Amino acid sequence: MYSSKEHPENSTVFNIVILLSLKGSQHYYMNVSDVISFDILISAMKTGNQSFGTDFLLVGLFQYGQINSLLFVVIATLFTVALTGNIMLIHLIWLDTRLHTPMYFLLSQLSIIDLMYISTTVPNMVVNFLSQSKTITFMGCEIQTYVFLALGGTEALLLGFMSYDRYIAICHPLHYPVLMSKNICCLVVACTWASSSVSAIIHTLHVFQLPFCRSRLINHFFCEVPALLSLVCRDTSHYEYTVLLSGLTILLLPFLAILASYARVLIVVFQMSSGKGQAKAVSTCSSHLIVASLFYATALFTYTRPHSLHSPSQDKVVAVFYTIITPLLNPFIYSLRNKEVTGAVRRLLGYWICCRKYDFRSLCSLRINNLKSCS
Repeated sequence: MYSSKEHPENSTVFNIVILLSLKGSQHYYMNVSDVISFDILISAMKTGNQSFGTDFLLVGLFQYGQINSLLFVVIATLFTVALTGNIMLIHLIWLDTRLHTPMYFLLSQLSIIDLMYISTTVPNMVVNFLSQSKTITFMGCEIQTYVFLALGGTEALLLGFMSYDRYIAICHPLHYPVLMSKNICCLVVACTWASSSVSAIIHTLHVFQLPFCRSRLINHFFCEVPALLSLVCRDTSHYEYTVLLSGLTILLLPFLAILASYARVLIVVFQMSSGKGQAKAVSTCSSHLIVASLFYATALFTYTRPHSLHSPSQDKVVAVFYTIITPLLNPFIYSLRNKEVTGAVRRLLGYWICCRKYDFRSLCSLRINNLKSCS
């Protein structure tokens, strides 16, 4: 007679086979996602991983057969471009003293968040793809969940404060130096980091003290709260109300503030500016709103729906937008359309070219002098 105590590494597979057999008696058919997940589980068992009982398995984003390599190249390219864009913007704001203003201080904070935000999920996903390993430790999953929630909440609150900055600058320019002083900016940014970190650690500690089922198979490409709740072996409906409340507070309220701020800005611009100024304002505000809507709408879609309405394949596609696409677009939308930033880029390039020419001339003159001395 089979005993799971004699073969602990096979007990999970044994339980799943029994579950599928019971479902089969009720005319249940496994879909493609179930087959892929079950195959990953069997593969992990065959590797003889002794820590499987405590570790998690990530199904990942690359599960489409022949196009996996192409998808990997696309994700890696987007990650590289996002890193490059955010690092360059941070470096540019730090170097150019003309950009040492509240607006660009907030923009540099956004780039720092995006830099860390995209680095929380993509590198681990890439390593798993290259090493063919789907395992993530319990502690690693917990840390990833906390960092992701903290950074995501901070970005959501910071985007709302950035729209308030633009509202004050355009609608109340005389009060701008007082309302957006350096001390106020630093205080607000510190509050966004602190509040998001506290919220993240509360949710993380609560989720990871829940009893997880034996499979530990996360049908996602990173450790996210909705995906983890599907593994919990008890009713989580009460906790889902807490997640909903947090989502409405951290995501919906800042998004409504952004809509209200830009609506007021457009009203003021249309009352004061010419046709050319109006067209520029509409173009700038619309691009900002599109990127903000992409972030908030997809995050709200994930964190404000009940668990029964979640679909793993759908959640993974939606998560790509607020984990990869938004950090990629932010530095370009908020900077390249800005004359001050493009001017700073030209000044920096001009300075670099001049330095290169000066170094080249110095090197040539040094070589000529050496040749003359040798002759």
